[in-house]
Amino acid sequence: MIRRLARPMLAAVFVTGGIDALRHPGGRVELAAPFTKKAAEVAGTPDDPEMMVRANGALMALSGAMLATGRMPRLASTMLAASLVPTTVVGHQFWNEREATARQAHKIQFMKNLGLLGGVMLAAVDTAGKPGLAWRAQNAAKSARREARLAKAQAKLAVS
Repeated sequence: MIRRLARPMLAAVFVTGGIDALRHPGGRVELAAPFTKKAAEVAGTPDDPEMMVRANGALMALSGAMLATGRMPRLASTMLAASLVPTTVVGHQFWNEREATARQAHKIQFMKNLGLLGGVMLAAVDTAGKPGLAWRAQNAAKSARREARLAKAQAKLAVS
């Protein structure tokens, strides 16, 4: 029951923010320009800050919708975490602000995003009470070893 309530609540900020970035990239483009230039050099992608802002917005909106509806919530949360880090670092550089009011506002937004990052990280590892892949792999290996020992013991008994 908690997951059914918490996931949409966590996702809401990503869906609304993503749609806003997609529809109105505005001031985000100026903030993103230095980052997208470096990213374009490294990744060999086009240096188009507006496209990157819109793409990030689309990723957040889509991933947020997936999380809210419970469709592949671990993958959606991982994608949200991956998109939130550059968004936060690029958009809320409180350490570069000279004006105290602006610095405080960006610091609050930075800390809010840090809290959201913690939330989506928890959601990314939440298996909803079901065993995760690592546990399943370990359990399968343990079962295989157990079965091998049993087969070996049965073979010895059959020979004697």
